[in-house]
Amino acid sequence: MRISPEKTSLLRDRDRERGVERPRLPPWLKAPLPGGERYADIKTRLRTRKLHTVCEEAQCPNIGECWNSGTATLMLMGEACTRTCRFCAVKNNPKPPELDADEPRKSAEQVQLMALDYVVLTSVNRDDLADGGAGHFAATIQAIKAASPHTLVEVLTPDFQGKPEQIAAVLDGAPDVFAHNIETVARLTPSVRDRRATYQQSLAVLQFAKQHRPQVVTKSSIMLGLSETDEEIDQALRDLRAHHVDAVTLGQYLRPSPWHLEVVAFITPEAFQRWHDRAMELGFLYCASGPLVRSSYRAGEHFLKSLVQERA
Repeated sequence: MRISPEKTSLLRDRDRERGVERPRLPPWLKAPLPGGERYADIKTRLRTRKLHTVCEEAQCPNIGECWNSGTATLMLMGEACTRTCRFCAVKNNPKPPELDADEPRKSAEQVQLMALDYVVLTSVNRDDLADGGAGHFAATIQAIKAASPHTLVEVLTPDFQGKPEQIAAVLDGAPDVFAHNIETVARLTPSVRDRRATYQQSLAVLQFAKQHRPQVVTKSSIMLGLSETDEEIDQALRDLRAHHVDAVTLGQYLRPSPWHLEVVAFITPEAFQRWHDRAMELGFLYCASGPLVRSSYRAGEHFLKSLVQERA
């Protein structure tokens, strides 16, 4: 859910009247405003083909860096989600528009035009669809592989309500990396994520992915700054490894609007480095951990590409 700048301003005025001070961003969380010729070109191409990116919808702070490097995470199945998670900026609609049947072809065309060698496909939740959109994911993967045979495809999927046949349908499309985010620690999951998403269900999705397609690289992500304890973060990392997850990212939760969950703490770069070291100690093959790290993070894609090629 998003709110207008006018309403945001009114809420800030109300807070001032109530004597409420919102925490200011520390210097390590200030990213430059997006710009540049390639950024503008990519944005124009996406709009022309009516494609959406999670970079925009989730208000990612790395959008300028990634787009100017020729990387974009495409968001399939529209811009409205059937779920309402309290951390997410994506709009909610229990009855979204019908799928664009031509989206797989348009996505493949975009990847080809951008000459990408690695692309991330993600989506909103589509609980309104019989297969949760799994077939749409698979069709898009296959269209990209046909148009750009050398492009590696990472999918960042919903939980598909934990239904094995739907997860299998995506994996049968032959993605190179399968990502699904647990988002937060077990204790906070009911208050952070939609009620239909559970911690154990997400772990089960990741485990099934590895069982169904052993060669696929599995990946997940955790947001920090929502009141989780060190013990809970460590347990989440150990749970991911116990479910055979290969790669993990950790980043700072940033509040998209006054209607979303508040930031409880800003985690320092030094603390993120300690979590990186702990993740590698636990046996993850790759970990990106930092204040501005997001689940689809360009810096990690070079390593994942090498890992995929080694397993081919």
